[in-house]
Amino acid sequence: MKRFVSGIGTMVILLVGAVAICAAAANRGPADMQLFGGNQGKVPFSHARHQDRLGDCNVCHSVFPQTHASIEKMKAAGSLKPKQVMNTQCIKCHRQEKKAGNPHGPLTCRTCHVK
Repeated sequence: MKRFVSGIGTMVILLVGAVAICAAAANRGPADMQLFGGNQGKVPFSHARHQDRLGDCNVCHSVFPQTHASIEKMKAAGSLKPKQVMNTQCIKCHRQEKKAGNPHGPLTCRTCHVK
């Protein structure tokens, strides 16, 4: 009987862990995105690469929510300036990583924007 109860306890723990892992994976959003880039063209964005590298969603999402087209919606509402995210989030981080001697993302506009 002890062995049966212990086995059920182990199965419950594994099931809860599996559900937590699936929920975390579901919250990751798409692996790759096409961000609106204004008249300079769309910006391909590897969301998964940034998540894996940064490990903390709030590095970016403290500025804008985790919803589809949130940056564009905030710009339209006037709560976010054009290029604010790119200049204060993206390029700033990429420059810091380069300065630290780490692999880094693009440092110029035309590297990302695709017409």
